[in-house]
Amino acid sequence: MMAGTATEERPAQAKAAPVDQDVLIVGAGISGIGMAVHLQLHSPDRSFALVERRANLGGTWDLFRYPGIRSDSDMHTLGFVFEPWKHEKSIADGPAILDYLNRIVDERRIRERIRFNRKVVSADWSSADARWTVTLEDESGATSTTTARWLYLGSGYYDYDEPYDANFAGREDFEGQIVHPQFWPENLDYAGKRVVVIGSGATAVTIVPSIAGKAAHVTMLQRTPTWYAIRPAKDALANFLRKILPEKLAYRITRFKNIRLQDIVFRRAREKPEKVADFLTKKLKEALGDRYDPVAFTPPYNPWEQRLCLVPDADFFEAMKADKASVVTDHIERFDKSGIQLKSGRHLDADIIITATGLKLAVAGKIPVRVDGDLIDWSEHFYYKACMFSNVPNFSAVFGYLNASWTLRADIVSEYVCRVLNHMRDTRTEVATPLLADPSSLTEENIFDFSSGYIQRALHIMPKSAVDLPWRLSQNYVQDRIDMKSGPVDDGVLRFGHARTSAAAAAPAELEAAE
Repeated sequence: MMAGTATEERPAQAKAAPVDQDVLIVGAGISGIGMAVHLQLHSPDRSFALVERRANLGGTWDLFRYPGIRSDSDMHTLGFVFEPWKHEKSIADGPAILDYLNRIVDERRIRERIRFNRKVVSADWSSADARWTVTLEDESGATSTTTARWLYLGSGYYDYDEPYDANFAGREDFEGQIVHPQFWPENLDYAGKRVVVIGSGATAVTIVPSIAGKAAHVTMLQRTPTWYAIRPAKDALANFLRKILPEKLAYRITRFKNIRLQDIVFRRAREKPEKVADFLTKKLKEALGDRYDPVAFTPPYNPWEQRLCLVPDADFFEAMKADKASVVTDHIERFDKSGIQLKSGRHLDADIIITATGLKLAVAGKIPVRVDGDLIDWSEHFYYKACMFSNVPNFSAVFGYLNASWTLRADIVSEYVCRVLNHMRDTRTEVATPLLADPSSLTEENIFDFSSGYIQRALHIMPKSAVDLPWRLSQNYVQDRIDMKSGPVDDGVLRFGHARTSAAAAAPAELEAAE
């Protein structure tokens, strides 16, 4: 592989084809909106557009409509680096987050650049033209195409079309209603009903206290206990600082504080898991009093081997103490006409069963991506700088942190891609490719070393991660921010070039890398 500069000379007969926009952003959720603003701030000379498959912006925050939908991270880190979070509550509900995103889009005149109800059904890169051709499908099924120099996927990490199906036996026998949170019915009537929520993650723990006030009783049925972190919904320091300091400065201080605390807790959990487990258990006992049950609240894994489940203002435990909610730890034998038969022999009567059993992960929004006609199998490619992929040109995607807020990664990825685009402008190049001539030279590492079911079920489709940078999807935001912000763009791995003739475009990347 070339050392020093990684810019190839333009073949005399090759010319980049014109494009409809320099950057096409797929998805108008947190990742896509963030990239649009970063382009405005850092690469204002680049044209861009967004395509969104839904009728509204917001992504996850527009799709999920279940009661109590809220952030599972504080909004001073789930919020963008460029836009202060102004609400009193740091743990915010879905409508407040949508308000935040809509305000950004309108104030910065981004809405006019979004094409709604456009689903990306394919993306094809041409090395001869140095551009992506993206095929879109509208609500009627009619297709159209658009072209871009760079493709940026802010399409999330899970399957929007179908959730994970746990395939419970006897579903067809149940005479009540079965609901999955990903597709919550608009007018679900749970008043006075016996409700069983299957699952113990963030979704279940949000739904239970939100519906407990109206339901006759809500039972959370879990196979395995979860580690919970209790914290106030309001950040007292943030609200105090906003009163005495300029808004942006107050936000920066609070954001810095929360990032550091997240990092300290995660590192402590990895280094001294028993200490963190003791601390979390102590807080649980304080919150539950005589309702504390070690069987229900002692996970068989260490804290942060799965994401900590946030409980704002201990609302979940307050519902338990009010006898409006309870937790059952057991395995499901089958559904029957009146509820759920458990393997212990116990039966849970139910009018409504909510299957909060998790998400089904998807890579690249399930979009078929081809490079010069060859379909990309993402499981055969390595991450580069946590956002690009080995031997895939002019392409980036966001996969947020497992141990911190999603937006932290989205922000630094957007900033980094802008740095790459600016370098391409300055060097008058049109193509940037992370070249990996010999994948076997890298030592693979399972950076997804979380025991969460949704992660483990998807390992076979995920891109690879190596032990060493830049081919590693790190889970260390503090270090990543330094590397992505100040590390060299032209690092000898990311190769910058131009459109190639058809013959050159067909040449293996390994041969080109060895030039």
